[in-house]
Amino acid sequence: MPNFDSLFNAFVTILVTIDPPGLAPLFLAVTRGMNRQQRYQVSIRASVIGFGVLAVFALMGAAILAAFGITLPAFRVAGGLLLFFIAFEMVFERRNERKEKSADTAITKDHIHNVAAFPLAIPLIAGPGAISATVLLSGGMPTTAGQIALVAIILVCLLITYLVFVLAERIDSLLGETGRSILTRLLGVILAALAVQFVADGVKALMAI
Repeated sequence: MPNFDSLFNAFVTILVTIDPPGLAPLFLAVTRGMNRQQRYQVSIRASVIGFGVLAVFALMGAAILAAFGITLPAFRVAGGLLLFFIAFEMVFERRNERKEKSADTAITKDHIHNVAAFPLAIPLIAGPGAISATVLLSGGMPTTAGQIALVAIILVCLLITYLVFVLAERIDSLLGETGRSILTRLLGVILAALAVQFVADGVKALMAI
């Protein structure tokens, strides 16, 4: 069973890459015109789909890498660089601009009932950053107990995301523009530090091969 520090780092990494507070205004945007009951249905469906995608990568991440002939240390370096790029976008507030473009595309091209799958579940919840983080963390928890713990962490993160969707209107008005900006930058700095650690561990493992 992984120790508390590794479990806590996994929780923080996945939660930050999903970024529930940052999704609140985007959830309101893509569900514009829906009533409260319809928004509940969309939030449940999006959370379930997002959990399913991340759980698959948590349980089969190593097998997926092996199928492409990619070693875990190499993916750790690549994933760490990707997470660092996401952290950079968060600190300089470029990530929300990119997410808003995805949301706008969905409104014009997709039927309202498919909004939960795209763009909410993919790529806003289970995006490249969250998937990369999940595969990286899966590699560090190869035991059955570790994988179960990782899936449980993903479940907790998606429950938090669901609650954020349900309370999106209140959270958005409570945080305001300044609050969202401060929170996003703070989470970005934390993610950047975690990303550097992923790269350092990957380089160390590659040099040992």
